[in-house]
Amino acid sequence: MIVVTESLTKSYDEKVAVDNVSLTVRTGEIYGFLGPNGAGKTTTLRMLVGLIEPTGGTARVLGCAPGDPAALARLGVLIESPGFYPYLSGRDNLRVMARYRGIPDSAVDGVLARVGLATRGDDKFRTYSQGMKQRLGVGCALLGDPELLILDEPTNGFDPGGMAEMRALITDLAATGHTILLSSHLLAEVQEICDRVGVINGGKLIAESTVAEMRGRTTILVRAEPQDVALTAVRAAGAEAAPTVAGIRVDASAEAAPRIARAIIDAGAELHELRTTGRSLEEAYFEMTAMDVETVS
Repeated sequence: MIVVTESLTKSYDEKVAVDNVSLTVRTGEIYGFLGPNGAGKTTTLRMLVGLIEPTGGTARVLGCAPGDPAALARLGVLIESPGFYPYLSGRDNLRVMARYRGIPDSAVDGVLARVGLATRGDDKFRTYSQGMKQRLGVGCALLGDPELLILDEPTNGFDPGGMAEMRALITDLAATGHTILLSSHLLAEVQEICDRVGVINGGKLIAESTVAEMRGRTTILVRAEPQDVALTAVRAAGAEAAPTVAGIRVDASAEAAPRIARAIIDAGAELHELRTTGRSLEEAYFEMTAMDVETVS
């Protein structure tokens, strides 16, 4: 495990911001950290990188205590809004950070290209849009090719095209051996790219599992004529099935779809539609946090 916490707790006077959180992030995965505003996500991340001290529990990051120089050298971080020198260019800001970390200036141009700022690297930071500032923050986190990336709302301020580019970058980083701990409000995005997720609400970790487990079992919806012939064929293929108004609901995983389609066609029925259905991560999230969509920003 690259990140492990046990009963991690943070209190401010009478308020408990993070309450006995025990989570694990595995090497090489993209871990989505979810929760409504004020749930304790950012506080947890700040404890993991040593920015604030916990009031209880323990955490290990890259085998070290949070804030240990040995861990920080292998860690890239973007938490909340990135802050840079407004009168310096994006390139010069990254050079300052690279020199501070003992990274050669030659690494900067590659990072700018990777986050889509190759043509804007000489512009002053104060002229950047919110999305460009966020890109530069992610670029700063990438300096030194860190083993672990902790990213707090990395697509904040991005347009849809920028979000797609950032998703592609994150999945590419994971494919090349990096581990990413990612907090986000964009549940469809998390469903698409994350391997496992943890859900925090009211300071407590209320769920931690794979995306597939959190969404629950998928089913297959079949529309075919004659329906009774198709239903008999599906059951003969070893799947539990029941007729509904929308068609035949088959209690099976997506991997069973080709077998079911062949059985229906071989039985002489005409197959009109076959698709997998299941609740989204968003639906599962709102069930767990007992929140209405309108209450989440």
